[in-house]
Amino acid sequence: MAKLNMETIVSLCKRRGFIFQGSDIYGGIGGFWDYGPLGVELKNNIKRAWWRAMVQERDDIVGIDAAIIMNPLVWKASGHVDTFSDPLTDCKNCRHRFRADNLKGWENPEKIACPNCGMRGTLTPPRDFNLLFKTTVGPVADEGSIAYLRPETAQAMFVQYRNVQETARKKLPFGIAQQGRSFRNEIVHGDFIFRDREFEQMEMEFFCKPGTEDEWHDYWKEARLNWWKQTLNVSDEHIRIKVIRPDRTYIEGPDPDDVKEEKPPHYSKGNYDLEYLFPMGWSEIEGIASRTNFDLSAHANLSGKDLSYFDDETKEKYIPYVVEPAMGVERCFLVALIEHYREEQVKNEKRVVLKFPYALAPYKAAVFPLLRNRPELVEMARNLTRDLKTEMMATYDDTGAIGKLYRRQDEIGTPFCITVDVQSLDDHQVTIRDRDSMEQVRVDVSQVKGWLGERVR
Repeated sequence: MAKLNMETIVSLCKRRGFIFQGSDIYGGIGGFWDYGPLGVELKNNIKRAWWRAMVQERDDIVGIDAAIIMNPLVWKASGHVDTFSDPLTDCKNCRHRFRADNLKGWENPEKIACPNCGMRGTLTPPRDFNLLFKTTVGPVADEGSIAYLRPETAQAMFVQYRNVQETARKKLPFGIAQQGRSFRNEIVHGDFIFRDREFEQMEMEFFCKPGTEDEWHDYWKEARLNWWKQTLNVSDEHIRIKVIRPDRTYIEGPDPDDVKEEKPPHYSKGNYDLEYLFPMGWSEIEGIASRTNFDLSAHANLSGKDLSYFDDETKEKYIPYVVEPAMGVERCFLVALIEHYREEQVKNEKRVVLKFPYALAPYKAAVFPLLRNRPELVEMARNLTRDLKTEMMATYDDTGAIGKLYRRQDEIGTPFCITVDVQSLDDHQVTIRDRDSMEQVRVDVSQVKGWLGERVR
């Protein structure tokens, strides 16, 4: 990990078509990124893996897909209009702008040096900067038409809680899950895709009876930690839990002394933050918050709607408490790249390989004809590729020698490469090469799809 820097990952992503700078031909725009052919497949696979674990394989969680723009009163009730801000400071010398709470000693800016130009006494007193993106709805842009691009997907699940609970006929405890884009006008964006202004979230609000929230909070901490370890194959040395209580912050896992005191957000009685060891240090990849009944109560008060739950068995009526696991797709994407990037020496050559878990790999298989000037080999390879595409993402390539094609697929994480050679015309078998071990086996063409399916499903 110490040898891998972010520049290596950035170079790989652009070279192989994972990620491009948004609006690239116009010089880009900070905090916005476009995902190329491989990037969109990796993102989709991450989202599928999360949805499978959080919704498909459970009986107590259902999903929704809500609008990005909501009634602005939603953000008034949630506190975003009044309190969703970061402290901002400017350097009067170099004109650079910084998020103040990222600077050591930021409470006294006149005593610290500017991180950019190094001059002391040039930073302005911190002032709050609201992170909401404003827009207007309707033909006239006036005060009555102001709306906001959502800064999180969570509030739609609170606003639609009653509709979902009644139509899905769910009893507590149950959850509502959602994936979708969110927008935050971040003061400081950077570390590649780690902090963006447009990003995708995967959040779940788990509604439970008051008094049981601590038990569910611990349950979801373990469930989500296990997902990162088992689905993403993140090693124990690279992931840890930051426990944030009103009275104390501490670490469970590696580097327990490397901790900065924090307070839970205003809506939370405590947080578990899962952190990953990025090249730039430990940073959050998922938060599991115990949100109490803050959000449902706030929306009930402002809307005048009853959002309480009536328990038929106990005859109790109450506002449910909520435990929320929430993560960003982009940070998970970055973890997948960093965790599985390898450089190996093979016959005095450097082999770059992304050893993705099979479920995450953009392509599951690549098919090559050994000789592209033999039409019968090309036809056989293309037919096999078309057959595989009915079950999985596969690609055909004949733009280089076999050795070069292997290296290209290693670098993008393809688990299996399939070569159609001259012998294939006689025995109807192809050579399948494993990405990780580089071992090769011969498999009958008619059995290739099943053979791969057993391994990549």
